[in-house]
Amino acid sequence: MNKIKGKGNRTPELFDPEISTAGRQRMRQLQLGALKQTLKHCYASNEFYRKRFDEAGVDPDRINELSDIEKLPFTTKEELRLNYPFGLFCTPLDEVVRVHSSSGTTGNPTVVGYTRHDLDIWGHCLMRIMYDTGVTKGDIVQISHGFGMFTGGFGFQYAAEKLGCLVVPISGGNTERQLKIMADFKSTVLCCTPSYTLHIAEVGEKIGVDFSKLSLKVGYLGAEPWSEPMRDEIERRIHMTALNSYGLSEVIGPGVSCECLEKNGLHINEDHFFAEVIDPDTGKTLPNGSKGELVFTSLTKRAFPVIRYRTKDISYLFEDDCPCGKKLLKMARPMGRTDDMLIIRGVNVFPSQIEEVLMKVKDLEPHYLIVLTTENYLDKIEVWVEVSDSIFHEKLMDLEFFEKSIEGRLYSAIGIHIKVSLKEPKTIARSEGKAQRVWDRRQEKN
Repeated sequence: MNKIKGKGNRTPELFDPEISTAGRQRMRQLQLGALKQTLKHCYASNEFYRKRFDEAGVDPDRINELSDIEKLPFTTKEELRLNYPFGLFCTPLDEVVRVHSSSGTTGNPTVVGYTRHDLDIWGHCLMRIMYDTGVTKGDIVQISHGFGMFTGGFGFQYAAEKLGCLVVPISGGNTERQLKIMADFKSTVLCCTPSYTLHIAEVGEKIGVDFSKLSLKVGYLGAEPWSEPMRDEIERRIHMTALNSYGLSEVIGPGVSCECLEKNGLHINEDHFFAEVIDPDTGKTLPNGSKGELVFTSLTKRAFPVIRYRTKDISYLFEDDCPCGKKLLKMARPMGRTDDMLIIRGVNVFPSQIEEVLMKVKDLEPHYLIVLTTENYLDKIEVWVEVSDSIFHEKLMDLEFFEKSIEGRLYSAIGIHIKVSLKEPKTIARSEGKAQRVWDRRQEKN
């Protein structure tokens, strides 16, 4: 059910028609000018980038066309971690007003910073997305993403406030309270993960909520992969338009791209982010329409710009005559990742993070299996881990206490609950080659 309002009551200056509807030539001119400024800024203010550019033989003053970006080296998440915490910042700390971070794999997290200008850019990117899909002053925006060191719901809050909306920053969890507020406050916009949206539907149906009688009209859903069938299920059960939102903390957070109401690819905010797709094995830039790894260069950020950042997300880029009127380049819904990172309820989890915790616990054997399942549309993660002969024969109560203590360590290190199941010695399958650490059962029928 589409409850989106028309554009008749909008403030024209917020629509950015000169950007969203600019032709390719005009957009490339804007991007080239912004790219030159960003490269000069990075070279002048950051030793890491200056050294990398010099090693690659790149003079920022001699970047004359967008294709010259291929001469620049890539930036990886590992390099962000190696420069923890502020080594890749390009402004003095007294100009940074916000930091966010993600969890590390086996050590330091990635830390990203924002100046006041950067926060304005972040809010503006999402304001454009929300505005172009029907949100206006008078809408009530319920933000059910987490608020914390992850970028989560902050960008949506800034955008909604810029639009003059009433913001309900409820964060995640406490689903029955979410539903009560949704009904009592007459929320019209929902921002959260798709899996949690389905969980909201499940709980609502259980307690007798009639979603067709609520005021919800649109949801901006992201932070984890989701499919077209899941969109169909959400729209059928929640009675709102469900749009795919994409972003990542290293680039800015949510707001890098989003679907319009046509739901045929995600429009990239190209005046702020230059997108490429590369062959993940060779690093060669691929033409539009070719599937590969997404790479982004920020064009307007000051505190923490990234140059050719390898996202490890698999997608492709394309242009079309979108009926919405936007001429912005599109990216396809991400199809997966080039690494083994798991995304559980919007949180990035690496098997190596779990291993690091387990290997520090006395009486555990170095044999474990990460089991992924889905319950009530929410991803669940469990770790099966072998214990030593001596500990396995302890009393059941002692083993349960041991499991809970390990769960506490995992929660402290990673930030989400991971159930631990202690297994008898030599019961987890061995491998003669590469160990199989993850058993993904999320697509299995219950």
